[in-house]
Amino acid sequence: MNQTNRLLAETFGTFWLVFGGCGSAVLAAGFPGLGIGFLGVSLAFGLSVVTMAYAVGHVSGGHFNPAVTLGLWAGGRFPARDILPYVLAQVVGAIIAAFTLYFIASGKAGWDVAATGLASNGVEGHSPGGYSLIAGFLIEVILTGLFLFIIMGATHPNAPAGMAPVAIGLALTLIHLISIPVTNTSVNPARSTGPALVEGGIALQQLWVFWLAPLIGGALGGWIYKTVIADSE
Repeated sequence: MNQTNRLLAETFGTFWLVFGGCGSAVLAAGFPGLGIGFLGVSLAFGLSVVTMAYAVGHVSGGHFNPAVTLGLWAGGRFPARDILPYVLAQVVGAIIAAFTLYFIASGKAGWDVAATGLASNGVEGHSPGGYSLIAGFLIEVILTGLFLFIIMGATHPNAPAGMAPVAIGLALTLIHLISIPVTNTSVNPARSTGPALVEGGIALQQLWVFWLAPLIGGALGGWIYKTVIADSE
């Protein structure tokens, strides 16, 4: 596939992840009598990855996440020259998704982005469970690292063919089940950027956490898998 097709695939894939995952939290999680709740939001993020990985994974590799792109580079699976274009495409997709979600959500009378938010990530006063900066940073590093570890293994040439999207989507679901109370779950700087730019305020002020921690975790996860588990493919 040419570079334009690959970047468009990353943009569409990241749009779907943010629109589907954050959209489930904003529009459906607390809907009276029919709310999908905590488990539903976790599943929505996982399903967004599964569906788009099957749809465009063969075009771009299905990263949809700057931490995944960096982690795959650290694991020897992705060229350094393509990191920046991929990251830019992912961030654009996330921003478009966040603004689209904002316009849809604001169609409900009385809805206020400042009061309700767009499922942004946060620590301390902006953490759903009131967790500290250190706790939030640590869990984002650990879970992103393990996410890359799973991605590296699921996409290994010796792994069961065709099952990688399922394993990766289930991993993201589990990650959300663990960490929504702590940070509202990022493990994806692009996913964090879209809602933070629309919300502003504390979400935007804390955005650096959800770039730095996932990028560190992603790079460590990719590198550890390559050097410790499977250094030859």
